[in-house]
Amino acid sequence: MGSDDESGFLAKAIRAEDGLKLHVRDYAGNGTAVLTGLPIICLPGLTRNSRDFHQLALLLSRDAAAPRRVITLDARGRGSSEWDKDKTRYNLAVEAQDVLTVCSALDIRQAIFVGTSRGGLVLHVLAANRPDILKAVILNDIGPVLEKIGLADIRDYLNRDRKPADWTDAAAILRENHGSAFTALSEDDWQDMARAIYAFSGGKPVADYDPAIAVQMQSLDLEAPIPDLWPQFQGFQDIPLMVIRGENSKLLTQATTDEMARRHPGTVVKIATGQGHAPLLHFGDIPEAIRRFISRL
Repeated sequence: MGSDDESGFLAKAIRAEDGLKLHVRDYAGNGTAVLTGLPIICLPGLTRNSRDFHQLALLLSRDAAAPRRVITLDARGRGSSEWDKDKTRYNLAVEAQDVLTVCSALDIRQAIFVGTSRGGLVLHVLAANRPDILKAVILNDIGPVLEKIGLADIRDYLNRDRKPADWTDAAAILRENHGSAFTALSEDDWQDMARAIYAFSGGKPVADYDPAIAVQMQSLDLEAPIPDLWPQFQGFQDIPLMVIRGENSKLLTQATTDEMARRHPGTVVKIATGQGHAPLLHFGDIPEAIRRFISRL
C-alpha cells in the first residue's frame, strides 16, 4: 500500500437487513464517472477486507481516460464491519443479501463485480438468484470447483495463526506462509499485503476479522465431498466474465479455468504470473487487463 491507505475514498456505514453495520469504501472518481460509468463493486476473501482493493480502486477511480466509481465492502465480521453475534450467519446466503442491501442503499441497480475467493463464491450465489444486478463479473482465483489441497492450505494457515510483534514481523509471517506461491513479490509488496490484512491495535498488528470465521474453516472436514457450484455458475452465462487465476494457485486449477471458459464462451482468462491464491489485483499487468475488460461495458 506503499503510502496512505486511508484516503481517496469516503467511508460509509450501511445497515444490513438484520441491523448489523456494514462498512464500505466509496471511491467516487469524478462526477462524470458517477453519473455515466457503471460502478465497480469489490468483494474480498474469507478473512480479508476492503483494504485488499485499495490500490486497484485508486487506479480505476483516478483513471485519466475513464474514471470509475469503485465500492469496496467489508463483509460482516471483517474489517470495520460489525461482528455478528449469531455466528451461523457467516454464510454465503447472508453475505449475498448484504451485498444487495449495500447496492440498494447506494441506489446501484447494476454494477461490474469483482470477487476474490470467498467474494467470488458470493457472486455465484447472486448469479443464481439475482443475475440482473451483475453487468459483468471478474472472478479472482475462484470458480465452481474448490480443490481440497487449496482448502487445506487455507485451513492450515489459519490454524498456525502466529501473532506478529510488529509490521516487519507481520510481513515475514506472510512471506513464510505464502512465499513459495508469490514468487513475484518484493519486500515492499509483502509490507503492503501485511497492512491490507492486519489491523493495528494495542501497539501491534492484529487479525482483522471475527475469530469465529476462522473456526469455521479450521473445522472443515476435507474427507467429506466438496459440492461444486456448476449449477450456480450457469447463472453467469449471459454476463461478461473475466477469470483471473494465480499461476501457482492450488485452489483454482488450470483444468477448472479451462472448463469455465468452455462452458462460458467469451470468458477472458488472465494468469497472474508469479502469484498464488489469491492474486494481488494491483500488481503487474493485471490492472491493465481489468481496464481492457471493463472498457467494453
